[in-house]
Amino acid sequence: MAARVKTQDVPLALRFAIVKVMPYALLLTILVLFLELGLWLPSQSNRRTWAALTLSLLMPASIWFVGSYPNGFALLFAVVAAYRSVNLARYIQMRRQPDHLYSVAKRTSSWLLAMQLLTLWLSVTASASSLHYGFVLLVMISVVGSIVLAAATQRNLHKTRPLRPATVADTVTPTISVLIPARNETEDLTACLQSLVQSNYEKLEIIVLDDCSQNKRTPEIIKGFAHAGVRFIAGGPVPDNWLAKNYAYDQLAQAASGDLLLFCGADTRFKPETLGVMVDELLQKQKTMISFVPANKAPRLFEYASLLVQPSRYAWELALPRRALDRPPVLSTAWLIRRETLEATGGFMAVPRAATPERMFARYAATHDDGYSFLQSDTEHGVASYKSFEDQRATAIRTRYPQLHQSLELTALVTVLELVLIVIPFVLYFTTLLSDNMKLFAIVDGACILLTIMYAQITALTYRRFILRSLWLLPIAALYDIILLNYSMYKYEFSSVDWKGRNVCIPVMQVINQLPKA
Repeated sequence: MAARVKTQDVPLALRFAIVKVMPYALLLTILVLFLELGLWLPSQSNRRTWAALTLSLLMPASIWFVGSYPNGFALLFAVVAAYRSVNLARYIQMRRQPDHLYSVAKRTSSWLLAMQLLTLWLSVTASASSLHYGFVLLVMISVVGSIVLAAATQRNLHKTRPLRPATVADTVTPTISVLIPARNETEDLTACLQSLVQSNYEKLEIIVLDDCSQNKRTPEIIKGFAHAGVRFIAGGPVPDNWLAKNYAYDQLAQAASGDLLLFCGADTRFKPETLGVMVDELLQKQKTMISFVPANKAPRLFEYASLLVQPSRYAWELALPRRALDRPPVLSTAWLIRRETLEATGGFMAVPRAATPERMFARYAATHDDGYSFLQSDTEHGVASYKSFEDQRATAIRTRYPQLHQSLELTALVTVLELVLIVIPFVLYFTTLLSDNMKLFAIVDGACILLTIMYAQITALTYRRFILRSLWLLPIAALYDIILLNYSMYKYEFSSVDWKGRNVCIPVMQVINQLPKA
């Protein structure tokens, strides 16, 4: 009998305990909020110690709070708390210049604290009706988001279609310089140069810069094409405030003599008529800069890894209404620009530390007489990319965080939006199906169909063929993209991002380059 009473009393005791500790969890959470606010007082000394104290209390308080108020809003609260922890941790580590880091961390803290106060209030005041309305709102946001993404994709796919190939008349044919920075390259550079020297474009100059390669093979390859007219340039030491790739671009641009400058990587391939088609596109559209979506090497039958990276990268350029946001799409594989346009922007001297300098040039051209176009490369006459999965992943890690201006709060926002707009619709698909709510299921099903079609189209463009696996890989690709974004943030803020044997964190983030200990 006693055992029966004890068993019945356990749930009641647990509920009583939760009610008792809830106010304390809320009180501790608010106390940690005020502790972080105190960190940014002008007169505050020993900020790193204060930040360490705040960080040591933040996660236990957040876990206690989520356990005391277990609802959907509390999960969002926990996500924001995690980014607050990262912000405090980077201030403690102090890898950037102190004044700059203080300003950046304070701005991030203000945004995240505002978001966490909102999620705290929603978590505490949540009721059955508010959770229901929150769920309906989440469904509506997912549906509207899927419509916007699908519509933007359709418009961008239509606007980026290439023109019909045509031959440029000799009287208007401009000279073109193909500029390739190379460091520690082997077979890729050989294949790239072999494709270029077979070009039928007459007014052509090919220049390759050896960016202080650690092997002897790279300069040997370049000099081996001297008989075909390829010029060799030995790159100089990279200044401290420059990214090595941007400095190589700058040296190449200064050495070039062409009216048009085509920048590309060693993993790019060209058909004999490709350069003529590129110039024809530029002239017919009356543009000053064009960036091309290349055809990628199609994955093998049971290969999935590359399907999670490259189509996602293209989706960021094609699935967003970038023109409306004054952020034109651009890719670094191959981009063609008039010399005078490059010089008008200040050239690479204006963006020495930018991870994607071509984005600034595209934005300038787009805002000056609509001089920019983002185009699909024609399958038969265009450019192709032969990046391996490892290189694709490395490129994503190198560029994702800088594309968000090295902003912790933007990283948190993009992570949440990508979860809400792409991942959650597929979660809702199964939850509404299991709940027998057919009306809500039909709405969510429509959103999932739109998103699936969108991703399948972008994947088909990436590889110039339909990939059956793309019909179910989207939520996995979105989750992997979120992981890459946050891993890119971690590498820039706390570790190093090595590119061609160099740490690009130092110029991009203005990280203090500490000398090794003796």
